[in-house]
Amino acid sequence: MPQLDFSNPLIIAQIVWLLILFGLLYYLLTVYALPRVEGVLEERASRIAADLEAAQAAKSEADAAMAAHREATAKARAEAQSAIAGAMQEAQAQAAKRAEEMNARLARQVEEAEARIAAAREQAMGALRQVSTETAASLITKLGAKAPAGKVDAAVDRILAQRAA
Repeated sequence: MPQLDFSNPLIIAQIVWLLILFGLLYYLLTVYALPRVEGVLEERASRIAADLEAAQAAKSEADAAMAAHREATAKARAEAQSAIAGAMQEAQAQAAKRAEEMNARLARQVEEAEARIAAAREQAMGALRQVSTETAASLITKLGAKAPAGKVDAAVDRILAQRAA
């Protein structure tokens, strides 16, 4: 290698100047440049650490807020469910009360209708007895016989009693 020709007298001077400049550059770098770079790196690392701590704090606050929100939502949902259940029970109670009132009114109407039907039936049965007695007496008379009224009434009563049973 021609660059390292140690027989040349200038090579020694170049090596000496190389060592002097290298030492000076090393000194300048270690005294001035590298401490500044190290300070910047430390500042950056501390800023990153502070940002990470702030992010962790914000995350824990957000988690606490989310838990509080979930708790409030669950509480509101439970209150709404209980309000709905209360309203349903109240509506069912009112519906049952109205149904009972309607059933009682309908029962009264049915009883009144049955009483009217029974009265009409009794009236019809009375009219039927009278019509039957008159018809039987008329038939007996047309047949040319004479029957006492008491016997015709008794016969009609007996027949109607048999049919009613």
